[in-house]
Amino acid sequence: MTTNSEEPRVELESFIPYRLSVLSNFVSSSIATIYSERFNISIMEWRVIAVLGNYQPLSANEICERTNMDKVQVSRAVSSLTKSGRVLRKTDKKDRRKSQLRLAAKGMKVYQQIVPLALEREKKLLAPFNENEIAEFDRLLSKLETRARELCATD
Repeated sequence: MTTNSEEPRVELESFIPYRLSVLSNFVSSSIATIYSERFNISIMEWRVIAVLGNYQPLSANEICERTNMDKVQVSRAVSSLTKSGRVLRKTDKKDRRKSQLRLAAKGMKVYQQIVPLALEREKKLLAPFNENEIAEFDRLLSKLETRARELCATD
Protein backbone atom coordinates (compact mmCIF):
# COMPACT_ATOMS: atom_id res chain seq x y z
CA MET A 1 0.00 0.00 0.00
CA THR A 2 1.36 3.40 -0.88
CA THR A 3 0.74 6.45 1.19
CA ASN A 4 0.68 10.04 0.24
CA SER A 5 3.82 11.67 1.69
CA GLU A 6 1.68 14.62 2.78
CA GLU A 7 -0.58 12.45 4.95
CA PRO A 8 0.20 12.53 8.65
CA ARG A 9 2.01 9.43 9.86
CA VAL A 10 2.95 8.20 13.25
CA GLU A 11 6.26 6.48 13.87
CA LEU A 12 5.38 4.33 16.86
CA GLU A 13 8.98 3.99 18.00
CA SER A 14 9.11 7.73 18.70
CA PHE A 15 5.43 8.35 19.57
CA ILE A 16 5.42 9.18 23.29
CA PRO A 17 1.98 7.70 24.15
CA TYR A 18 2.98 4.42 22.54
CA ARG A 19 6.39 4.38 24.24
CA LEU A 20 4.80 5.08 27.63
CA SER A 21 2.32 2.26 27.08
CA VAL A 22 5.04 -0.20 26.13
CA LEU A 23 7.17 0.86 29.10
CA SER A 24 4.20 0.55 31.44
CA ASN A 25 3.48 -2.95 30.13
CA PHE A 26 7.10 -4.03 30.64
CA VAL A 27 7.26 -2.64 34.16
CA SER A 28 3.84 -4.02 35.15
CA SER A 29 4.67 -7.44 33.74
CA SER A 30 7.98 -7.47 35.56
CA ILE A 31 6.34 -6.74 38.90
CA ALA A 32 3.27 -8.87 38.13
CA THR A 33 5.45 -11.95 37.94
CA ILE A 34 6.35 -11.44 41.58
CA TYR A 35 2.83 -11.23 42.94
CA SER A 36 1.25 -13.59 40.49
CA GLU A 37 3.62 -16.46 41.24
CA ARG A 38 4.10 -15.86 44.96
CA PHE A 39 0.67 -14.59 45.98
CA ASN A 40 -1.67 -15.73 43.19
CA ILE A 41 -3.11 -12.28 42.54
CA SER A 42 -3.54 -10.26 39.35
CA ILE A 43 -2.23 -6.79 38.53
CA MET A 44 -5.68 -5.34 39.19
CA GLU A 45 -5.98 -7.15 42.52
CA TRP A 46 -2.56 -5.86 43.55
CA ARG A 47 -3.58 -2.30 42.73
CA VAL A 48 -6.66 -2.64 44.93
CA ILE A 49 -4.57 -4.11 47.75
CA ALA A 50 -1.95 -1.38 47.36
CA VAL A 51 -4.43 1.49 47.46
CA LEU A 52 -6.33 -0.02 50.40
CA GLY A 53 -3.04 -0.62 52.19
CA ASN A 54 -2.40 3.12 52.03
CA TYR A 55 -5.84 4.73 52.26
CA GLN A 56 -8.43 2.36 53.74
CA PRO A 57 -11.32 2.31 54.10
CA LEU A 58 -12.38 3.27 50.59
CA SER A 59 -15.43 2.81 48.43
CA ALA A 60 -15.09 1.10 45.05
CA ASN A 61 -15.54 4.50 43.37
CA GLU A 62 -12.69 5.95 45.42
CA ILE A 63 -10.49 3.03 44.35
CA CYS A 64 -11.38 3.79 40.72
CA GLU A 65 -10.35 7.42 41.20
CA ARG A 66 -7.07 6.61 42.94
CA THR A 67 -5.98 3.85 40.53
CA ASN A 68 -7.51 5.10 37.28
CA MET A 69 -9.04 1.64 36.87
CA ASP A 70 -12.55 1.37 35.47
CA LYS A 71 -15.49 0.17 37.55
CA VAL A 72 -15.55 -3.29 35.97
CA GLN A 73 -11.87 -3.89 36.73
CA VAL A 74 -12.30 -2.75 40.33
CA SER A 75 -15.48 -4.77 40.77
CA ARG A 76 -13.83 -7.97 39.52
CA ALA A 77 -10.71 -7.43 41.61
CA VAL A 78 -12.73 -6.65 44.75
CA SER A 79 -14.97 -9.65 44.19
CA SER A 80 -11.98 -11.97 43.83
CA LEU A 81 -10.21 -10.45 46.84
CA THR A 82 -13.36 -10.71 48.93
CA LYS A 83 -13.81 -14.38 48.00
CA SER A 84 -10.18 -15.10 48.90
CA GLY A 85 -10.61 -13.42 52.29
CA ARG A 86 -8.19 -10.57 51.55
CA VAL A 87 -10.73 -7.73 51.45
CA LEU A 88 -13.66 -7.00 53.73
CA ARG A 89 -16.77 -5.16 52.56
CA LYS A 90 -18.92 -3.26 55.04
CA THR A 91 -22.26 -1.97 53.78
CA ASP A 92 -23.23 1.55 54.83
CA LYS A 93 -26.16 1.32 57.26
CA LYS A 94 -27.70 4.58 56.02
CA ASP A 95 -27.30 3.87 52.30
CA ARG A 96 -27.21 0.15 51.48
CA ARG A 97 -25.97 0.94 47.95
CA LYS A 98 -22.65 2.15 49.40
CA SER A 99 -19.98 0.05 50.98
CA GLN A 100 -16.56 0.58 52.46
CA LEU A 101 -13.68 -1.73 51.62
CA ARG A 102 -10.69 -2.51 53.77
CA LEU A 103 -7.97 -5.11 53.89
CA ALA A 104 -8.61 -8.17 55.99
CA ALA A 105 -5.66 -9.51 58.00
CA LYS A 106 -4.88 -11.86 55.10
CA GLY A 107 -4.85 -8.91 52.64
CA MET A 108 -2.68 -6.80 54.94
CA LYS A 109 -0.18 -9.66 55.16
CA VAL A 110 0.02 -9.79 51.35
CA TYR A 111 0.44 -6.00 51.24
CA GLN A 112 3.24 -6.08 53.82
CA GLN A 113 5.04 -8.84 51.94
CA ILE A 114 4.72 -7.33 48.47
CA VAL A 115 5.63 -3.73 49.29
CA PRO A 116 9.34 -4.45 49.93
CA LEU A 117 9.49 -6.56 46.76
CA ALA A 118 7.84 -3.82 44.68
CA LEU A 119 10.14 -1.15 46.13
CA GLU A 120 13.17 -3.31 45.38
CA ARG A 121 11.97 -3.76 41.79
CA GLU A 122 11.53 0.01 41.48
CA LYS A 123 15.06 0.51 42.82
CA LYS A 124 16.44 -1.88 40.19
CA LEU A 125 14.46 -0.14 37.47
CA LEU A 126 15.83 3.27 38.45
CA ALA A 127 19.40 2.04 39.01
CA PRO A 128 20.76 3.67 35.81
CA PHE A 129 19.76 7.13 37.10
CA ASN A 130 21.44 9.34 39.69
CA GLU A 131 19.45 11.21 42.36
CA ASN A 132 19.11 14.38 40.28
CA GLU A 133 17.88 12.42 37.27
CA ILE A 134 15.33 10.56 39.41
CA ALA A 135 14.05 13.84 40.85
CA GLU A 136 13.82 15.38 37.36
CA PHE A 137 12.12 12.27 35.99
CA ASP A 138 9.59 12.40 38.82
CA ARG A 139 8.95 16.09 38.16
CA LEU A 140 8.45 15.45 34.44
CA LEU A 141 6.14 12.49 35.08
CA SER A 142 4.03 14.63 37.42
CA LYS A 143 3.84 17.38 34.84
CA LEU A 144 2.87 14.90 32.12
CA GLU A 145 0.26 13.26 34.37
CA THR A 146 -1.28 16.65 35.19
CA ARG A 147 -1.51 17.50 31.49
CA ALA A 148 -2.98 14.11 30.60
CA ARG A 149 -5.66 14.58 33.29
CA GLU A 150 -6.45 18.02 31.87
CA LEU A 151 -6.81 16.58 28.38
CA CYS A 152 -9.07 13.78 29.63
CA ALA A 153 -11.25 16.33 31.41
CA THR A 154 -11.75 18.32 28.20
CA ASP A 155 -12.57 15.31 26.01
